[in-house]
Amino acid sequence: MSGLTHLDEEGSARMVDVGAKMVTARQAVAQGRITMSRDAAAAIRAGSVQKGDVLAVARVAGIMAAKKTSDLIPLCHPLPLSKVEIDLALDEAGVTATATAATAGQTGVEMEALTAVSATLLTVYDMAKALDKRMVIGDIRLIAKTGGKSGDWHA
Repeated sequence: MSGLTHLDEEGSARMVDVGAKMVTARQAVAQGRITMSRDAAAAIRAGSVQKGDVLAVARVAGIMAAKKTSDLIPLCHPLPLSKVEIDLALDEAGVTATATAATAGQTGVEMEALTAVSATLLTVYDMAKALDKRMVIGDIRLIAKTGGKSGDWHA
């Protein structure tokens, strides 16, 4: 039909068959940001947010989300992740989240890294929304991937 990998000959959605692909080490890094008021950022830094340790809970949420990506994104393959790492950088205007996901598999982990960043930032919002309902989540993007047939890529 269109040459798109997730469509069959009739144009219906399908999960791509990766069975014939070689197993290779794959890694993806994604990043995103949530901006907020200075007061909300200061409360996160001070550990005074009523719901608890915002960054610790957000980090765990990101890891959990990466592991559940195939349950959330309909055509993603379930992958045995060997690594999910969430780095959080808090500054006076918000939090930048960077997620790294890795596997040895037949398909990449870009969606796992992107899902991890998204859930991490959504959790920051949930934990701190009583302090600032105007927080903005954005700039979620893939910044690097390694492995697989298409090789390495960096933004």
